[in-house]
Amino acid sequence: MSLSINTNTSSMVALETLNATQSQLSATENAVSTGKKVANASDGPASFGIASQMNGNISGQSAVNDGLSYASSVVSSTNTASNQILSVLAEIQNAVTSIGNNSGSTTSLSQINDEINGYLGQIDTIANGATTNGVNLLAGKTDSSLAITASSLQYVTGLQGSLATVTNFSANASVTADASLSVMLGLAKTGAAGTNTVTGTITTAGTLTETQLQAAISTIQAAITTMTNFTSQLGNNTKQIANLTTFGQSVTDNLTTGVGALTDADMSAESAKLTSLQTKQSLAIKSLSIANGQSQNILSLFQ
Repeated sequence: MSLSINTNTSSMVALETLNATQSQLSATENAVSTGKKVANASDGPASFGIASQMNGNISGQSAVNDGLSYASSVVSSTNTASNQILSVLAEIQNAVTSIGNNSGSTTSLSQINDEINGYLGQIDTIANGATTNGVNLLAGKTDSSLAITASSLQYVTGLQGSLATVTNFSANASVTADASLSVMLGLAKTGAAGTNTVTGTITTAGTLTETQLQAAISTIQAAITTMTNFTSQLGNNTKQIANLTTFGQSVTDNLTTGVGALTDADMSAESAKLTSLQTKQSLAIKSLSIANGQSQNILSLFQ
C-alpha cells in the first residue's frame, strides 16, 4: 500500500464509516426516545402516509363513539321516563274504569276527575323532567341536533255540574325517522316518520252508557298502546346503539393496532441496536485516529 501526503485514503474511509454509524445511531436514539420507528415522513414516506390516514379515521370514529355514548344516555333516560308514564297511564285506566261504578254520583265523578287530573300532572312532570343536556324526547324540547323527537303528551279533563268529561285525551308519542339521530345512526329511513295519535271524549249527564264507558276505556288503552310502542322502539334503539358502540370501539382498536404496527419501534430490538452502534462508533473513532496518524509515519521515513 502506497503512502501519500496529499491523499489519505484510510482516513477518508474511516470518516465515511464514522458518519454512517453516527447517522444510524442518531436514528436509533430517536426511536428509543419517541418509541416510534416512523416519527415523520422522512423515516418512511409510505408508512407515515398510511398511518396519517388511519389516525384521521381514528379521530373521526372517536367522534362517532362520543355521539353514540350521548345518544345512549338520552335514550336511556327517555326509556325510564316512558316506563314511569306507562305506570301512570295504568292508574288512569283504573280510574276511568271506576267511573262505571260511580256514574250516578256527581261527587264521586268529581273525585275521580281530580284523581285523573293529578295523574295527568304527573305525566307532564315526568315528560318535562326527562331532559338530557337540553334534549327531551317526550316534551319535544330538542335544543341539540342529536335527537329522536316526540311531541308532548297533553291531557285536559273537566267537570261542570253533573257533566263529567274527559276531553281530548291524547297521546302523541312519536319516534320520527328523519330526526338527526336516526339518520346519523342509520336506525330508520329518511322520511319514514312514525307518529301515532289517539283521541277520545267522554260526556255524560248523570250516568254513563256502556258505549260511552267502553269508548273511554278504549281511549286509555290506545294511549297505553301508543306509549308501549314508543317504549318498545326506544328499547330497540338502545340495543342498536349498544351494537354500534361495540362495533365502533372495535374499529378504533383495530385502527390503533394498525398504526402501531406501522410506526411503533420494537424497543428490545432498538436497545440491542443502540448498544451495537455505540460500539461501532467507538471503533470508528479509533480507526479514524489511526488513519490520521499515517502522516506522522511518512515523516518518520525522512528522519
